[in-house]
Amino acid sequence: MRGHGRWFHGRIRGCGYRLTLPRMKIIEVLNSSNGHLSAEDVFVKVHRIYPAVGLTTVYRTLEMLVASGIVVKIDAGDGKARYKFKKTLEEEPHFHLICKKCGNIIDVKADKELEKNIHRAKEEYIKRYRFKVDNPQLRFYGYCESCK
Repeated sequence: MRGHGRWFHGRIRGCGYRLTLPRMKIIEVLNSSNGHLSAEDVFVKVHRIYPAVGLTTVYRTLEMLVASGIVVKIDAGDGKARYKFKKTLEEEPHFHLICKKCGNIIDVKADKELEKNIHRAKEEYIKRYRFKVDNPQLRFYGYCESCK
């Protein structure tokens, strides 16, 4: 994780956390993954390269990384959260297509017009219902090409 991959160091320290070796290994696994991993997936991958890590450490670290804004937590609708490392603090807006059968999560980047419409709808509902949104995520549940 060289160059731009280290943007999160100051963010973690600024939130009052230390960058321990187990945390760095967990971040490395998340950063090297292209998909959305469950805590168990992260544990298995980290355990291969750092056998001293425990499942509790993985869970706690994932929640710390989510709270720090470094990792996105996604509810796949199957009772198992998935995690994805942000490549930058300000990721491009996107939404998720989530397969209800296999749990696959597909990131879809919103084009400018769709992004404006989504933002407009969100603002309208916030205003209409006097609702404070703290984690805006747009998700569509259905079946991927392999499962339909």
